[in-house]
Amino acid sequence: MHGLSFDIAHLLAGGLVLTSFMLLYQDRLYALLNVFALQAFVLFLSVAWQAYAQGAPHLYVTAAIALVLKAIVIPGALHRIVARLGIHREVETIGGIGLTMLAGIGLVALSMVVILRATPAAAPLAREDLALSLSVVLLGLLMMVTRRNAVSQVVGFMSMENGLILAGTGAQGMPLVVEISIAFSVLIAFIVIGIFLFQIRERFDTVDSRVLDTFRGERS
Repeated sequence: MHGLSFDIAHLLAGGLVLTSFMLLYQDRLYALLNVFALQAFVLFLSVAWQAYAQGAPHLYVTAAIALVLKAIVIPGALHRIVARLGIHREVETIGGIGLTMLAGIGLVALSMVVILRATPAAAPLAREDLALSLSVVLLGLLMMVTRRNAVSQVVGFMSMENGLILAGTGAQGMPLVVEISIAFSVLIAFIVIGIFLFQIRERFDTVDSRVLDTFRGERS
């Protein structure tokens, strides 16, 4: 992959990092879910372009899974869960949005330094895609750590998985069986998480993790 194909691949991978920062910035649940759908759509474009540039038809299946499952089905289902549970629309963060964004910038810089120095012999596209995908994974983990709401933590987990898919496609693709198993695992995990959220709401009348800690006797 050279020239324009190389540049477009990097543009789309960088778009995933940008949408990860957009996720960190959101303080409203519905906006958060909409941005996650946007990130999934960017993932679809990135994987589809990699399929075209690498001549790897099986990656088109991965792209289709990302479009249908992550950009349409999961955000729509989470919208319904939020509406049905009557969850407060604001997303409370630990430390505030500003500190979270600064921490995110530091994690991206760390990802670039670690991956580019650890893989000097790898192909340029693979090295840089791995650096960007690690950034997406770490930003998703940061979101899970800094958000108190269970739904936003689920979104952070799904964002991490988007980064893993980007890493696999950038490294000349993953076997199709692995991609399908990941997709079904995510779907099953999502169903379980949805049921779990309903049980939390019914038992404790909230999905705020601080209240759950208080119930266990852990007070901050």
